[in-house]
Amino acid sequence: MKLPMQYETMTVTGMKCGGCPIKLSLALRGVSGVEDVQVSLASGEVTVHYDEHLTSTPQLKAMVIKTGFGVDGVSATSGHDPRPDHCG
Repeated sequence: MKLPMQYETMTVTGMKCGGCPIKLSLALRGVSGVEDVQVSLASGEVTVHYDEHLTSTPQLKAMVIKTGFGVDGVSATSGHDPRPDHCG
């Protein structure tokens, strides 16, 4: 039985141009256990879909910071994708 994946939505600071979301997305996708990343430059939000047995909120935040951005807030939900087009 496959366990539900975690979703983290973080408010990221310091994204200034269209290249920032690409840079951040690639960095987060490189973290073990990360399945999907959605980055919005307009809202400054990043949603990460990941396996909580392979990574954690502190590891994701550390990667955001290592990539050169800040993290204002983190909210976690288990097994529910917050993106409207994925609710079902």
